[in-house]
Amino acid sequence: MADNDTSLKPKTTTKPKLERPKLYKIILINDDYTPREFVIMVLKAVFHMSEETGYRMMMTAHKLGVCVIAVCARDIAESKAKEATDLGKEAGFPLMFTTEPEE
Repeated sequence: MADNDTSLKPKTTTKPKLERPKLYKIILINDDYTPREFVIMVLKAVFHMSEETGYRMMMTAHKLGVCVIAVCARDIAESKAKEATDLGKEAGFPLMFTTEPEE
């Protein structure tokens, strides 16, 4: 008879730790040339904000110089910021949105 040395050890499975993607802030930068109504219209169209929320965001940027509009994944943040900035350029306004990593 063959000598079968079978050891019964439980299999250890390791789950790889998945890190959440880093989030990015979309920031509205105030300027003195873009009309307030246009900024609110862009916030409503691109970021799906209500009239009141858009107004509050626009006024925060107006008073403080900048305002965080949204926090989301990098690719979404960059595409939304570009879309909003491009709407301003098409209308002839220096409207500017930027993105930066959330800390």
